[in-house]
Order: sequence, then structure tokens, then C-alpha cells
Amino acid sequence: MSARTWLGLYLAAIVAATFIHAPAVLAALLAIALAAAGATRWLLLRKTLWAVLAFNLTISAGYALVTLWQGGFSADYLWLANLRVVLMVFLGFWFVARFDLPAVLAGWPTATLVFTLALGQIRSLERIIGDFRLALASRSVAPPRLGDRARHAGAQGIALLDKSMAAATESTLAMRSRGAFDD
Repeated sequence: MSARTWLGLYLAAIVAATFIHAPAVLAALLAIALAAAGATRWLLLRKTLWAVLAFNLTISAGYALVTLWQGGFSADYLWLANLRVVLMVFLGFWFVARFDLPAVLAGWPTATLVFTLALGQIRSLERIIGDFRLALASRSVAPPRLGDRARHAGAQGIALLDKSMAAATESTLAMRSRGAFDD
């Protein structure tokens, strides 16, 4: 099967996962995806769990607090939402690990452009994160305390948001000057 066929199957699987409302079916699909992933299954699963940890904990805690307060808590819905996110992210990591995205998107100029812009943003933000990590290490004689790490993470988050906004503004202005937007 070609990489583009796999891309179509991946996109169809992502959309199909949004239509499934039975946690048991989603769990079975996740088990099938794990089995089909082969030798890299545990690495991909660990990567998936780390990637969705903060998001799922935040959303789950917010949902639990609001629905417990309102009296409409549903553990089934919480289980369903978390399973759906894990399945979708796992499928995404699996697809990216198997195929070279620039090669898959080569025939679609707009998709290639969006991918290139996103990759540029990712690399830029990765560099900033690395610089912040080195800055904390170089300015800490002893291992930083929890409060120090929290302040550092806050400063890092602000810097990342500022950089993202500035880069998005620059990209928008550059694309607008080249006629990308028909206002």
C-alpha cells in the first residue's frame, strides 16, 4: 500500500474515532493498534501517554470538578474522552513514525506549505525550550527546588507564547503581502 493510501486510512480512522461512543470499542481499537504497531508499540505508547498527560489531566479534572458541582458526573464519559484522545494521538505517532511526511505530502502544495510552516515553528520552539533548560542548569548551583522550577516553567511558557504570537504575525504578514489571503 502506498503512503498516501495509509494517510487516507489514518485520516479516516481519526474521523471514525470521533463517532465511536463506546469505551469498550475504543479500548479494543487501541489494543488492535498496539498489536499492529509491532516492535515500537511500547515506545509509541509511552510517547503518547507523556504527550497527553497534561492535557488529559487538566480536562479530566476540570470536567470532574464542574460536573460533580452540578451533579452530572459520568465516569463513562471521562473514560470515553480519555480513551479517544489516547487512541488518536497513538495513531498519529504511529503514522509519523512509519512515513516521511514531506514525501507523503509532496503532491499537495498547500499541505506541504502548512507542514513546512508548522515544522519551522516546532524547531524554533524546541530551540527556545533547549535554551531555557540550559539557562536553568547554568544558573543553578544545586538542583532547583519545586518553586524555582515552577517560576522557570512560567517564564518559559510566557516566552513560548510570545514567540508563537510574533512568528504567527510575521507569517501572516508575509503571506498577506504575497497574496495568500483574498480579503
